[in-house]
This record gives sequence, C-alpha cells and structure tokens, in this order.
Amino acid sequence: MSQLGRVDSKRVLVVEDEHHIAEGLRLNLQLQGYEVLIADTGTAGLSAWKQWEPDLIVLDIMLPGIDGISVLKSIRLEDERLPVLILSAKNSAEDRVKGLILGVDDYLSKPFVLDEFLLRVERLLKRNSWSKEEPDPQNTRSSDEYVFGENRIEFKNSLAICQGKKVSLTEQELRLLRLFIANRGRALSRGEILELAWGFSKSISTRTVDNFVVRFRKYFEEDPKNPVYFKSRRSVGYVFDH
Repeated sequence: MSQLGRVDSKRVLVVEDEHHIAEGLRLNLQLQGYEVLIADTGTAGLSAWKQWEPDLIVLDIMLPGIDGISVLKSIRLEDERLPVLILSAKNSAEDRVKGLILGVDDYLSKPFVLDEFLLRVERLLKRNSWSKEEPDPQNTRSSDEYVFGENRIEFKNSLAICQGKKVSLTEQELRLLRLFIANRGRALSRGEILELAWGFSKSISTRTVDNFVVRFRKYFEEDPKNPVYFKSRRSVGYVFDH
C-alpha cells in the first residue's frame, strides 16, 4: 500500500455494516494517521456524529434500519459543510446525481481501489480545513436565521421571536424546524419526521411528532386552532406552509 501524506489526528467516522470492509477501512485509515470510529447502523452513525464530532464521514448507502441517504439528510439539517464520502454498490448516473443533490461531497462505487479511496479522503479533509479557515459570513448568516410572518428563528442562539415574545428552543425543536423549513410546502409523514429529524426508525409508533407540532402552533400561530404555517395533512402528516 502506498504511503500518502499523513495528517495530524483528523477524525474519520465510517458508517458501514459489512464488518470486513469497515475493519479494512479502519486499519488503512489509521495507518495514514487518522483517528477512526466505526458505526454499523444508520442510528449508530447519527449518534456517533453528534457525540464524536468527526472531520469526515465515510457513509455506506445500504444500512440496516435508517439507510445512508436518510443519515445524510439528517446531518445536512445541521451541518452543510461536514464532508461526506458515499460508498455504494450502486453506480448509476441517477444514484450519483441524487447523492450530489442531497449534499454528498464525493461518491465512490464498490468495489474501489484503496489508494483512490485514501486520496479522496485526504482531498476532502484538506478542503474542509480551508473552509474552516475562511468561513463565508453570508452563508453562516442565512443558515442561522429564518423569518416567516411575525416570527423569527435564531438557530445560533436557540431562540425564537414569536410576535414579539422570546422563546428558548430545544435541540430537538431546532432540528424539526430545520426539517420543516428545508421541505416547506411538502407534506412530511410522521415516519419521515422521526427518521430525518431525530434518527428514529420509521417503525416506532409515537405521538412525539404530534406533540411537537402542537407546541409549534402555540409558539408561532396567531390562532393555534386554525394554523396558517404548521398544517395537518389528513392520512399523511404535516406540512410547513410558507
């Protein structure tokens, strides 16, 4: 194996359920000087991303429970800059385009050449370091604040200004608001919301989503019983209409 440029303790999260592939990637990434953490399910990957704060995610598409695309969507609700390298057995142009639309930084088909994989990892980590050194204040501002009607959400401050009143928002509320805003005008099922906003399996039966929407209506709607923004869609779920 060729020795590519070593770096200082960059963290790489590998979300891959095939044990032999995951361990092979771990070994070769560690030989290049990276710290590596393995997650073998989508749910474990989301948890590791939140707790471990990696510099790069290597993400398989076909995962048990929550698939790789759903993991990617969930991450992009909070972080648009974290580099994500997709590994997939699917190699069609349609699959690649779909990944790029959703915010993938690079796409490598299985089986792949190890040296090419390591070069792509190195390139993505270098690019991420440059972006951290030179942040775009306009992009930061646009993603930190959202205004609709008489309401303003300040994501950076975990705060909402609702018709002149200040409301502190929880992390779960902020993630759900980002999901609604990213999909404004499109009805989301309760299963999609559970999966994309919080990383829960669609199979979980819970009224958690309903309770959060009731809370949002109290915050943001002039008349919570006749909502203008957070509307129900019979037999579907909810839609943010703005």
